[in-house]
Amino acid sequence: MKKIFSFSVLALLFMSIMSCSSDDDITVVQSDSAPVLISPEDGTSIELTQELADNPALTLVWDHSVYSVDTQIDYTIEMAVSGTEFAAPQTVGTTSTHVYSMSVVELNTVAVGLGLTPFEEGSIDIRVTSSLGDNADLAMTSNTITINVTPYENIEPQDPVLFFVGAPQAYYGLNAWDNTTAIPMRYIGDGTTLVFEAYVKVGSADGFKFIGQQGSWDNGNYGTIGGAQDGNLENSGGSSDIKVAETDGDGLYYVWVDIDNLEYKSVKMDWGIIGSATANGWDGETAMTYDFDSNSYSIAATLTEGEMKFRSSNTGNFIAGDAWKFNVGNSDPMVTYNPGAPNFAVSAGSYNIDFSLDFTGTATVSGL
Repeated sequence: MKKIFSFSVLALLFMSIMSCSSDDDITVVQSDSAPVLISPEDGTSIELTQELADNPALTLVWDHSVYSVDTQIDYTIEMAVSGTEFAAPQTVGTTSTHVYSMSVVELNTVAVGLGLTPFEEGSIDIRVTSSLGDNADLAMTSNTITINVTPYENIEPQDPVLFFVGAPQAYYGLNAWDNTTAIPMRYIGDGTTLVFEAYVKVGSADGFKFIGQQGSWDNGNYGTIGGAQDGNLENSGGSSDIKVAETDGDGLYYVWVDIDNLEYKSVKMDWGIIGSATANGWDGETAMTYDFDSNSYSIAATLTEGEMKFRSSNTGNFIAGDAWKFNVGNSDPMVTYNPGAPNFAVSAGSYNIDFSLDFTGTATVSGL
């Protein structure tokens, strides 16, 4: 095959040859030839399933290109909707070998990206282009093969759900005991366990339950067994209300629920400020005052130059045996469940600090 090269490429090859010693001979072949795709067979059909996402789906194999200089050859793999003459190709990958493999999820991503309809067979054209050097010089393109692919719709797994329903809904602008507006709890399981949490304002006489579906009492109705407030639950229409504030009174409560084992824990939260800028240093919180009506904590404090955080050590010790399990630092967003969040930097002075938590543990801070 006869080719006309640009002057710059010829000059580069000439200088390369001239700079070689007698021990670095250049291998010269008779002619140049393009890569040839030899696998898979033209017309191969592949049906993809999400359950096998990490499994191999396609392995492309081609005969090497041959250039008149023995040097590394780079290969670019392209795919396009069949019959479009690669008008809008996707570059799938590059390699310096003559083999390229794709997993199920990789091929599915390309197929869907090209516009193939999930669960319907569509055709994809594949070609390989070889080149030399960083500037893709002396490009040569292989033959085209066509494969038939049935992609799937990539459905992201959804976290399990649990909803809070009861008298405290009224504190959040909702109707008490309205299961149609039951409040979603935060999922904290590992993907297989059914564990949830909430940071909820509860009055001493307030009762509540957990349900598995908004607007229904039939898909999970979790309450106490015979009214016993002992941390055990039953899934029954006859279950009784949970009343976490009967002993400790009105407050902001942390509620933890394990549906797998039908257990719950709760504790009235005692938030305070802690750190080198505070009166007690890092040895313990300086308590903040809780206001039930506004569902917020406040403190008027003289701080020194240093650092601080907000912490509820009684909650952490009770739930996890870790005083630092529940703290809020200067992160974005500011949340209770990021114990490694950075500290707040504080200048010396007098402060009026306000702190509040929403139902899922996101904090609002003012006065710093």
